[in-house]
Amino acid sequence: MTHMPGRHFLQIPGPTNTPLPILAAIAKPTIDHRGPEFGRLGRTILQEIRPVFGTTNPVVIYPASGTGAWEAALVNTLSPGDRVLMFETGWFATLWSRLAKRLGLEAEFLKGDWRSGVDAGAIKARLAEDRSHTIKAVCIVHNETSTGVTSNVAAVRRALDAARHPALLLVDTISSLGSIDYRHDEWGVDVTVAGSQKGLMLPPGLSFNAVSDKALAAAKTARLPNSYWNWEEMLAANATGYFPYTPSTNLLQGLAVALEMLRAEGLPAVFARHDRAAAATRACVAHWGFEIQCRNPAEYSSALTAVRLPDGHSADALRAEILARSNMSLGNGLGPLADRVFRIGHLGDFHDLMVTGTLAGVEMGLRVRCIPHRPGGVDAAMQVLAGHAGPAALAAE
Repeated sequence: MTHMPGRHFLQIPGPTNTPLPILAAIAKPTIDHRGPEFGRLGRTILQEIRPVFGTTNPVVIYPASGTGAWEAALVNTLSPGDRVLMFETGWFATLWSRLAKRLGLEAEFLKGDWRSGVDAGAIKARLAEDRSHTIKAVCIVHNETSTGVTSNVAAVRRALDAARHPALLLVDTISSLGSIDYRHDEWGVDVTVAGSQKGLMLPPGLSFNAVSDKALAAAKTARLPNSYWNWEEMLAANATGYFPYTPSTNLLQGLAVALEMLRAEGLPAVFARHDRAAAATRACVAHWGFEIQCRNPAEYSSALTAVRLPDGHSADALRAEILARSNMSLGNGLGPLADRVFRIGHLGDFHDLMVTGTLAGVEMGLRVRCIPHRPGGVDAAMQVLAGHAGPAALAAE
């Protein structure tokens, strides 16, 4: 293997960079998951994770990826043949709908354009038509990682309320939790799905369900088969800090440190840091003269920016060039966006210099690949980061 000097810039929209204090905690000796030390760890984590979701209700933690949390949300609340209403915001909304169908649910997928968020008006109209309340849940993605679009969850809750519909509201926050303001209780969400490998700054391997009282009540009559994902057993064991089966002990040790770091910085400051990085990135992209995949500025993601290259230019070839020259990984386009867009992750553990370094690496790649662009995008980003937004930054907003 050829050695590449310097640190690798992992600028994909997850998994994200894992801070050294979290890596150190994960590397500590494994403790007895039935012993008193683990019980104390479990009780602390299960309590301190709640404010990150904006809830006072229980949060269930699984040794699994975010896909597992998707499945857990569905199998604990629904029965075979139930209809769920979903909205096509991009690749991950599509995958969740496929999973629902495999579980024997009727997934009704409202069409989207992969450049916009959830249309709360369309949700409201469809629910208003459903007078017999055959739709049992509405499932949406808060931050669509494939497109860099953030949907308005509060507006979707208002749509359910306006339609006077009793459907559960299930929300995927895998790429937004700990990066973008989110309020499980205030927005009336019934199940929030999350993963460890993005805003929580951990490696992949933990997933989460934050659950409302309404969701817990639905679980009592839900008939989809479940064992590993069962909330009842999990919550019974969690009451004393333990788990009904072997948990990811060392990842939980890391999670305790991640929660300390988020608390020390303060969630409002965390969100502001992500907002600033996103604004700087968009100012840079606008200066280059490229389109952002997200069309509506009100829906711009603060966790990532998906950039559309001009016709005739390969996003994958650009990414490969940047990796070879600068030892930096960028996110690829997914589904119909394959080779059409590249995605810049700016979430998790990062600061302003990492943002400018990332953008400098992209601009060098654009030059080498002879992709038409206006030089000087990094300077436009620096103006935003320094608090002096120039014309390019204003155009990006």
